[in-house]
Amino acid sequence: MATIFSSPPPIFSSSSSSTTTTTTTISKPYLSFKHQQPLATTLTAAAAIATILTASPPSLAAESSPYNIYYGTAASAANYGGYGGNSNKKDSAEYIYEVPEGWKERLISKVEKGTNGTDSEFYNPKKKTEREYLTFLSGFRQLAPKDAVLNNLALSDVNLQDIISNADNVSTEEVKDEKGQVYYVYEIDGVAFHSLISVTCANNKLYAHFVNAPTPEWNRDKDVLTHVHKSFKTIV
Repeated sequence: MATIFSSPPPIFSSSSSSTTTTTTTISKPYLSFKHQQPLATTLTAAAAIATILTASPPSLAAESSPYNIYYGTAASAANYGGYGGNSNKKDSAEYIYEVPEGWKERLISKVEKGTNGTDSEFYNPKKKTEREYLTFLSGFRQLAPKDAVLNNLALSDVNLQDIISNADNVSTEEVKDEKGQVYYVYEIDGVAFHSLISVTCANNKLYAHFVNAPTPEWNRDKDVLTHVHKSFKTIV
């Protein structure tokens, strides 16, 4: 698989932007001291204003979210040191994606990580074939042509081979994020299965994020599955 992926020096794009600051001068208000309120009334009004100003607005973070953020480290099989949870992975994360609330994490063995590069996986416990997972390969600085990338991903993923072979349509797209990083986006539409794949190179690695679902579940959960697909990004 590595012989097909090319590794020329990475091409980075940079852009510069200028910030324009507009200053507005506000004239000093005219202060009148006629008809002053009694001291007690003034203190009461001041206390009311202070209460309003110091009251905290409703916190968006406190609201429950239908998604949880997963932080992946893409550690090699030799350095793979544990299962479950990701609270200690945030500082060393190489990629992130969102997981629907209620989905379960499947524990990845060292053998599986070493053979096909699977780093993380989550599934819907109500329909275990509805899932998202990420694989990675080391030693790739730049993406090869789109068709070559998809074909080589399928070589190490039997399920993906079946989805592609029975697909009615396979679409590909190249997109860039706000930093100019290139992602290949594949959508595989079949009678039995639907798959969304996002592939990119960073940190001298190739990352592939998959969202797969049987067609009935795809039709039912299309918005959720599209959301988690788009949530994947690497941390450079």
